[in-house]
Amino acid sequence: MNKLPASAVEVRGLHVKRGTTEVFTSLDFDIPRGQITGLMGPSGCGKTTLMRSIVGVQKVAGGTVTVLGDPAGTSTQRRRVAYDTQAASVYGDLTIEQNLRYFARIIGAPRSDVERVIDQVGLSGQARQTVDSLSGGQESRVSLAVAMLGSPELLALDEPTVGLDPVLRAELWDLFRGLAADGATIVVSSHVMDEALRCDRLILMRAGRIIADTTPTGLLSDTGQTDPDAAFLTLIERDVAGAGHTPTTRRAAREDGSE
Repeated sequence: MNKLPASAVEVRGLHVKRGTTEVFTSLDFDIPRGQITGLMGPSGCGKTTLMRSIVGVQKVAGGTVTVLGDPAGTSTQRRRVAYDTQAASVYGDLTIEQNLRYFARIIGAPRSDVERVIDQVGLSGQARQTVDSLSGGQESRVSLAVAMLGSPELLALDEPTVGLDPVLRAELWDLFRGLAADGATIVVSSHVMDEALRCDRLILMRAGRIIADTTPTGLLSDTGQTDPDAAFLTLIERDVAGAGHTPTTRRAAREDGSE
């Protein structure tokens, strides 16, 4: 039996350009298996581009992205990696159930998965409604359900809780925790810093750079803050002042026992 790599994702020297804009020049980081890793930072910092690079749909100018032991975007990952984009990728004129059955056939997921994922995202009562009749938050949950079909090994979720009420956000985070407990690797992007405390690992970004690779406990310990928003602002102030970033948070992560 082949031994699985320790990391689900390994990024080395990632260089991405969009037109004449340098999005990333040389990013290096790993994402551990079976954990929830949060890509956190303000809008426009590069979270979506990084997530697209991980799932293999972003053109890169240099470097490597290895996912589940293979280059990102290879055909072997079609059923092992799922991507839930910010914009819901479902058909408005079909019901929730019809959408899920259609996508289940495309990826070869069991028919029983349709009912399972609809229930997991809390939409059993709306299963026969068309997507066009749903609220924006409900539509986003349909898109999330599509990503969960087939029980992928890695789920890349781009701001999946945007626009949802606090109760539903908490329920979805419980769902993400359950998926990780079952062995899935979850990568979640968000600009809402209180969600950072729900992750196992944090990659904090600003202006196309990683300013911290840490854990929730390590983040608060390293900055001396009790609030994640204040902690992130502290890191930004350090970054602006040229005080450095990654080494201190990596040390805090090791002291926390996560590395």
